[in-house]
Amino acid sequence: MGGSRRRRGALLAGAVVGAVLVSGIGLWTTDSWPFRDSYCWGAWEQNSGAAFLGEDGVAKSGSERRATESAPPSAARHHARCTVAVTSTVPDDDSDGPLTFKEQVTVEYGPVPTGVEEHRAWIARYFHGSASPLPDGLDGLVAGDRAMLVLPDACDVDGKPSTVTIRSESTGDGHLGTVNMPFTIGSRSDVARMLVDAANTGMRAAGCAPDEPLRVTSPFVTVAEDAGTAGTPLCRIPGLTLEFGRNSQYREQVGVVGERLQTCSVVWRALRTPDEPAAQYVMAAEPRLVALFKGLPEGAGKGLVRAECHGRQTVFYGNVQSGLKGAGRPDDRRVFTRFTESVSRRIGCGAGEAA
Repeated sequence: MGGSRRRRGALLAGAVVGAVLVSGIGLWTTDSWPFRDSYCWGAWEQNSGAAFLGEDGVAKSGSERRATESAPPSAARHHARCTVAVTSTVPDDDSDGPLTFKEQVTVEYGPVPTGVEEHRAWIARYFHGSASPLPDGLDGLVAGDRAMLVLPDACDVDGKPSTVTIRSESTGDGHLGTVNMPFTIGSRSDVARMLVDAANTGMRAAGCAPDEPLRVTSPFVTVAEDAGTAGTPLCRIPGLTLEFGRNSQYREQVGVVGERLQTCSVVWRALRTPDEPAAQYVMAAEPRLVALFKGLPEGAGKGLVRAECHGRQTVFYGNVQSGLKGAGRPDDRRVFTRFTESVSRRIGCGAGEAA
């Protein structure tokens, strides 16, 4: 009797093991958990939302997806970086070699850069006029090709806020050489999900995660598309003028226009040229966003003015890159001052308070 029970137990155990193995094979072949590929310290999984992470991302001929990541952030390691890249090749009828394409998404965890020029470039990239503000009380912005989130103050480093950022890049390499191309990761909701997943993962690794993970559940307020070309008021503010010149490929982008955030950008639209602002103007009155401007030179002549509006610290920021320096009418400083005065009046700050 006892031997019969042991045999039945062995048979049952074998059946369970077999079922688990069969189930495991099924999970593997259907790309389901726990065999799904993960990226960036486990923050993202294959087929987890954005098309870039799904089957469509590697649908092109000869495509493959790979991730390269640093060590995750920690209490002592304040910077971390991960890149997920999809490469593909297609035959080129005009040359012996194939055309090579690369699309990649980079996520970074850590404080903003300390060098002034690097800091300005960071502000230009993530306060871009194409980006919408994050909902649900989160401090940051998101577009289809980039996103930025300021983390809670428990994650600050030496008094400076830590952030998580996402950006996309795409290049094509063929007989015409390397060409930079636009690349949209996904919808704003898709990119926001990737952003908060990376932020929650990074904060847990660094030991500064809040009790409840960050989430984005509310719809986005989309920003205006291209506002126009030369001859239209910059930032839709009368009297704000940059002289682009004839046949210019500069385009104005009106972004957020709110009580605590306003953005607008001027970009040069051309192949082989990154779609990053050549000129940019920002008003920020959210404390965590204001803190991102700390360390930049201050003063109207340097494009950064601080004010107290309705008891809130507020920054007004303007930056013109070399290609547009001197294009302001009557001059660059006056354009920035007009932006500051106009936005101050709009939010009820008063020109005197922001002078």
